[in-house]
Amino acid sequence: MATKKLSDLAKTIRSKNAGTDKITFDVIFRERDTYEMVKRSRALTRETMADLFKISGNRITDFVEYDPANAIKFTILRDRPSGSPGDPDIFGAQQYAPLLDVEVPIEA
Repeated sequence: MATKKLSDLAKTIRSKNAGTDKITFDVIFRERDTYEMVKRSRALTRETMADLFKISGNRITDFVEYDPANAIKFTILRDRPSGSPGDPDIFGAQQYAPLLDVEVPIEA
């Protein structure tokens, strides 16, 4: 089956703080058809995101397929609070990079 990178399908892929102890991720699509195709592919699920980010599934506090915005959103608990010693990304804005290369099976 053919695949495409998520970065080629999504309009926006981003991460940001969701309070001091969480980072939230947004994957937003322009077209409803593309959004629905990605949902059906199951390339983005709570389980695949835990595997991708090499975290326990219980660190994902929320996982939402938000149809009104053609968006898939999820939130993870940080290893340490934002801005604390050893925090590599105080704003959580650089954590989305692994999502860019996610291979999504595409329908012919």
